[in-house]
Amino acid sequence: MKFVDETVIKVAAGNGGSGCLSFRREKYIPRGGPDGGDGGDGGSVFLRADDAVNTLVDYRYVRSYRAGNGEAGRGSNCRGKSSEDLILVVPVGTTVIDEGTGEVLGDLSKDGELLKVAQGGFHGLGNARFKSSTNRTPMQTSPGSEGESRQLRLEMKVLADVGLLGLPNAGKSTLIRSVSAAKPKVADYPFTTLVPNLGVVAMQKHRSFVIADIPGLVEGAAEGAGLGIRFLKHLTRTRLLLHLVDVLPVDGSDPVDAAKVIMAELKAFSETLYQRPRWLVLNKTDLLPEGEREAVCRDIVERLDWQGPVFFLSALSGDNTDALCWAMLEHVEACREREHDNEEAQQLELDTQRAMQAEARQRIQDLADARKAARQSEEDDDDDGDVEVVYEP
Repeated sequence: MKFVDETVIKVAAGNGGSGCLSFRREKYIPRGGPDGGDGGDGGSVFLRADDAVNTLVDYRYVRSYRAGNGEAGRGSNCRGKSSEDLILVVPVGTTVIDEGTGEVLGDLSKDGELLKVAQGGFHGLGNARFKSSTNRTPMQTSPGSEGESRQLRLEMKVLADVGLLGLPNAGKSTLIRSVSAAKPKVADYPFTTLVPNLGVVAMQKHRSFVIADIPGLVEGAAEGAGLGIRFLKHLTRTRLLLHLVDVLPVDGSDPVDAAKVIMAELKAFSETLYQRPRWLVLNKTDLLPEGEREAVCRDIVERLDWQGPVFFLSALSGDNTDALCWAMLEHVEACREREHDNEEAQQLELDTQRAMQAEARQRIQDLADARKAARQSEEDDDDDGDVEVVYEP
């Protein structure tokens, strides 16, 4: 199935049904009073998160959705039938944004969570509602109100505890295959991974965490190069970032330079995301001579002046991956426990994620605006460069 993580749709709630103007007219009952019934309510539009859905591809092809209108009221005090609500299913981890105002309407982060995005119109009143001691034959009714209409941007962000960062071919897909049941494509060319992949790392029964393999970054990713700018936003929900570095790149480049490229792109994309807990993982150590591994890895760490946790491993052979997984599990469980017992910590984490998502949206919007301005400038230059040809006899 095609992976689609962002789309724009239009939703419209149903209108309320109008009230009925009617009077009771039966044999042997002279001057029957008003009996016009109320209309029915229009259907509202809801979004529901579902674990079984992992893409927004359906909303790429059908962009407009409308709930049904309420029925009009009828005589004999019969109320019109209300319309059923329209429920649209989206992946867990979907952020809903009003395109018109830029307001974030909600963040569907739990399976089964509902979010009302368009309120249905309320029913109109029949003339029986307007009967009073001074007005025995009311001719007044009210129409149903119109339902809300919105244009929504749906942004899906994968729900993972740990996110993998690194240049193409740093070994991210190999690592996720090694520690989980996920089977992303692995090959010896850049950008083998084109979409995020999730894997569940189960260390013991009821003790697990989710790890995300994000397509590799390249220099200039924060300016739109490669695939990084599109998928970096998926890291805004993670609690921990693993920075994978190939200790022996096939092109002979310096691993320290490769690590600095990723750090610079991450900081340019989101300052808040850059400040998240980040561990350094030096991968492919099995390619180094056994007697030189420790010295080479220590040299990389020292030249980077890395202050956080560091792991030396080989994702392909599985060397030292267990130690990494246990450390990640303990970190994730500590975060969960802290947020579970402390409402302030839980709110702080939520605010941090929202800040990262806001920075990501702004960065992507700035890039889109810059590209649009560049295209407009090129078109203006083409217009100015027209050559007038004059034919003389």
